[in-house]
Amino acid sequence: MEIINRRQRIFSISRKFRRENKKVGFVPTMGALHAGHLKLVEESRQRADVTIVSIFVNPAQFNDKKDLEKYPRDLTQDAAMLAELGVDYIYAPDVEEVYPPGFSTYVDVEGLTDVMEGASRPGHFRGVATVVTILFNTIRPDIAFFGQKDAQQVAVIEQLTRDLGFEMEIAVLPTVREASGLAMSSRNERLSDEDREKAAVLIKALLEAKHAYKEGERNTAVLTQMVKKVVETEPAAELDYVSMVDRNTLQPIDRIGDSDVLLAAGMVVGGIRLIDNVILERKQ
Repeated sequence: MEIINRRQRIFSISRKFRRENKKVGFVPTMGALHAGHLKLVEESRQRADVTIVSIFVNPAQFNDKKDLEKYPRDLTQDAAMLAELGVDYIYAPDVEEVYPPGFSTYVDVEGLTDVMEGASRPGHFRGVATVVTILFNTIRPDIAFFGQKDAQQVAVIEQLTRDLGFEMEIAVLPTVREASGLAMSSRNERLSDEDREKAAVLIKALLEAKHAYKEGERNTAVLTQMVKKVVETEPAAELDYVSMVDRNTLQPIDRIGDSDVLLAAGMVVGGIRLIDNVILERKQ
């Protein structure tokens, strides 16, 4: 396994694999790896000839400088985990490699980024879309792997992939969870043990609404209120939003019809922002 810091080096490797007709799998991360990331890596190892993992804490997607400073970083530990899984390359550039002096070009995906997380974190998805575009253009993967936990991010990336003509597959894997049901996240490491247990109220609330949906409830106001009431049973949890939107367009819906629905929520526990979601599928 090779750790690469320079964009020109990863460019050269990418060109080499394209000449050799090798399928490249790519897993973009910000480090602080957990079982959810590793599941993406394992899938890439099965589906591609070469697996590249990026580790880059992207300053452009943080609208809170303190949050950026506190984000966990341990490249040595992350590299050891990836080496054990047989990753071929880690791309771990410095900020100046991604955003060189004079950088002034950003990617905005309209229509998907001003709701849910976008409403609470202005500029976040512009940062995500920009760095993902840079990484895609640098690595030129055949398949890029993402987790369902970040459903809005996935929708944004799928849209920019279509709009900007990237010739690749976006593979989305189910959310990996802790024993309590809490969605795996690098941010979980900043939770105290007590808050980590309390944070599981979010998936409990979403699953209760999903159960009601399976039993025939189709009124989004009822389902949304159900989520709020369950979260309110945990005094340490501060709910930011609950959204019921079309799974693909992220447009709000009033009543569930024939489209798959994304039921998503964001909350804060112990000063740490957490998100989660479930899919309400038509076939249910």
